[in-house]
Amino acid sequence: MALSLLPAPGPQRLLALSNFVFTVGSGMYLTAGVLYFTEAVALPAAQVGVGLGVAGVLALALGVAVGHLADRRDARKVYAATLGAQAAATAGFLVVDGFWAFVVVVSAATAAKAAGVAARSPMIRRFGGDRPQQFRAYLRAVTNVGVSFGALLAGWAVQTGTHTAYDLMAAGMAVATAGSAVFLAFVPRVQPLPAAAGPRWLALRDGPYLLLTGLDGIMAIQFKVLTVAMPLWVLGATRAPHWTIAATMLTCTLIVVAFQVRASRGIDSPTAGAAAYRRAGVAFLAACALISLTAKLPGWAAAVMLVAAAVVHTVGELWHAAGGFELSFALAPDWATGQYLGVFGLGAGIAEAVGPGLLIWLCITWGRPGWYVVGALFLVTGLVMPAAVRLAHRKAATATEPVMAV
Repeated sequence: MALSLLPAPGPQRLLALSNFVFTVGSGMYLTAGVLYFTEAVALPAAQVGVGLGVAGVLALALGVAVGHLADRRDARKVYAATLGAQAAATAGFLVVDGFWAFVVVVSAATAAKAAGVAARSPMIRRFGGDRPQQFRAYLRAVTNVGVSFGALLAGWAVQTGTHTAYDLMAAGMAVATAGSAVFLAFVPRVQPLPAAAGPRWLALRDGPYLLLTGLDGIMAIQFKVLTVAMPLWVLGATRAPHWTIAATMLTCTLIVVAFQVRASRGIDSPTAGAAAYRRAGVAFLAACALISLTAKLPGWAAAVMLVAAAVVHTVGELWHAAGGFELSFALAPDWATGQYLGVFGLGAGIAEAVGPGLLIWLCITWGRPGWYVVGALFLVTGLVMPAAVRLAHRKAATATEPVMAV
């Protein structure tokens, strides 16, 4: 399926526009969300890591439940409801005045976001054409256009450094999230496919798919490297100017915008998806090594090295994302897309739960050696993935056609 810069008028264009508006807010959060709580709310970094971990744990089950609901109901309405809930929770950032209030609002926002990812999956399957994986890759490119705008706005807030600037950023995130739901009113209803007779939670009984989910969860910790570990590393362990945080995020998003669809074109089978994970593990190890070397460099040299590390990391991110798109869709039955993608989203939930705290402990508290440990973790995960994919592919190939419930 070929996708132009902007799809033709219709559901794909509406989903792309909704995604763009949503991710402007996401870009602000990804770039400076952690700093909002450490700088504006004045929470210790360790408490922020714990709170984000709690939020990730609470969000784990919701994605599966909401994904199943989207399979059985109009996915468009379910997705719109998750966006409304996330917007309200994000607005709650403005009234956080302590650790427990932080845990409540960030848990609500994280859970709603996880639910939204699962709820949107049947829409991507329905309107994504012959290869919804390719449309998903296109949406990720659009995501990074929005994130790049959000990163610029967040960069202004970080550089300004005032409480007012950070509050304006949080308000902007809430408005963007709510605004993205408006486009869904014009998307056609998603008619649910008939469910298969048998156990309701089939995805949770699919052992090989759950193994893939766990491995993807370990690899998905990489998304927190540029959004959690690197900002704290820049501020606390290097002489690099603070604008380097926004520069690395902008570099990452521009690369994804330019190359995500292209990187996904050759990943058109589970075997190719597994190989992409293996390459990603190598790239993440190299990026972590480069970041560790910036601790003792002069400010300008550290900034250049950090941007170079972001480039290498993003190449790995392209492969990881493309591999995940292929595996999650190709090994999921059409009639249970939301449920299966909700289960696969548990991997991202694992990363949300353990990633921030793990990275803060290893990379910030321990320091340079921790970066090598994190990189090695990504490498080993990538090397194990091909064997896990072969197991899941054999199970999917031998599965019998389900008898549909009436």
